[in-house]
Amino acid sequence: MRIGELAEAVGVTTRTVRHYHHLGLLPEPERRANGYRDYTLRHAVVLARIRRLTELGLGLAEVRDVLADDAGKDLAEVLTELDEDLARQEAAIGERRARLRALLDADGLPAEGPVSPELAALFADIPASGSPMAAKDREVLALLDSAAPPEVRERLLTALSGTLGSPDAVARAREAYALLDRLADADPDDPRVEEAARSLVAWIPRETLPEAAIDHDSSFLRALYADFAPAQAEVLRRVLRILAGDGEAR
Repeated sequence: MRIGELAEAVGVTTRTVRHYHHLGLLPEPERRANGYRDYTLRHAVVLARIRRLTELGLGLAEVRDVLADDAGKDLAEVLTELDEDLARQEAAIGERRARLRALLDADGLPAEGPVSPELAALFADIPASGSPMAAKDREVLALLDSAAPPEVRERLLTALSGTLGSPDAVARAREAYALLDRLADADPDDPRVEEAARSLVAWIPRETLPEAAIDHDSSFLRALYADFAPAQAEVLRRVLRILAGDGEAR
């Protein structure tokens, strides 16, 4: 048989046959006097076996182990490992589908989503539009929801959920956002900076702060401050100093 006839008989392409030659999975036949390779039934048997193994999900390196005369693993061992790997993938897919279902079953998907169900519930109390500062706050919370260590994330969301657990607290949060929005074009020494800081301190729980001392020169906080207008960033600095017990806001 020529290469095209072999490929057609087994149901693969000639490119696949040449690739298996290149990888050493399929021995190359001798060439005839006319320069063509002459494939035998044995080549078709091996090629068909390679196809069956790859269709089961084996990688080509694993196929090589199965085909090798001195294979370190027999077929049963390789297939057992494959079955265990597929079981892990199946469990992971099940978990992902459960998360997707929880998101789809929620009342509404936030614009910052996907986020955890806990943060989605918290977002219900934070205005999604109308306040640029509220929008920034939601973005930062979505970032922490994804990037913070699990224990930090849980402490933060639990504290904020408790804080926003009443209509009065939500109203105070909206007032604080409005104060910050009005500082978008203000100078850092504007008297309203102090007012906004005090307003935020009144409803932000200290449990939201990290247990370690706050490093105001950390790369994260520098990036956070840079994302706000100067007066707004000064409010955040003062709030963190007060909540951390570093002294009164300056």
